[in-house]
Amino acid sequence: MTTTRRAFLALAAAALAAPRGAQAAPASRLLSPRWAEFGAGGDPEAGPWAEFLTRWRRPGADGVALVDYAGAKAAGALAPLRDWIGAMERVEPGQLSRPAAFAFWSNLYNAETVALILEAWPVGSIREIGGSLFSPGPWREARLSVGGEALSLDDIEHGILRPVWGDARVHYAVNCAALGCPDLGAEPWRAEGLDAALDEAARVFVNHPRGARAEGGRLVVSKIYDWFEEDFGGTDAGVIAHLRAYAAPPLAAALEGVTRISGSEYDWSINAA
Repeated sequence: MTTTRRAFLALAAAALAAPRGAQAAPASRLLSPRWAEFGAGGDPEAGPWAEFLTRWRRPGADGVALVDYAGAKAAGALAPLRDWIGAMERVEPGQLSRPAAFAFWSNLYNAETVALILEAWPVGSIREIGGSLFSPGPWREARLSVGGEALSLDDIEHGILRPVWGDARVHYAVNCAALGCPDLGAEPWRAEGLDAALDEAARVFVNHPRGARAEGGRLVVSKIYDWFEEDFGGTDAGVIAHLRAYAAPPLAAALEGVTRISGSEYDWSINAA
């Protein structure tokens, strides 16, 4: 094998292992000051999204929430979902309260992700949709328009949610249709009870083996804590402190005396029922 070919294959392998289709974690950088403005409005109508989740989200046998994409596509669920997404694109987020805006952006992100999967179904991974060899996946493509501004999924997560809220629990709120991702919620995010719902989502993920597992003093975590370490304190100690804050007794006991992270993993397989 030539040196050039070895180098090319090494770059390709790095691309396939990277987060959200990028070779490095996208920076948390405010897209526009307009997205950090809030009003007093409550949640936009999320009935169609709630109906989709009720009908097509499934609890997996291993504790991972799945989606029946095949059944949803066969039943024509994409059209009403796209109609609802279109209605959300006409919402003015600056008129919403701070928690309602968080719920709005998270619901829009998740619904658009599901719609992308349905449009491309069948697929084995969301990274098969759009992008390029060195940036697989749809995250950088401007597929939405809110307030007259074209937005990508990356724009919502890294240009709005992360910088505006500065809350690591953003990573439990958005779902990228992968088995390694925190669960797609059973209900839409809502302003009322948002803080408690985010804490519960964090607990579910942290205490599942795909979130963290510690055996014999060796701690293996989700790559989310590696890719976005800055959101979890910026160090191994910060990530471990975050895990301890949500750990149930079995994990808490396993974390006793653990001071470093030994490895990280992520499963990009589609979260299909």
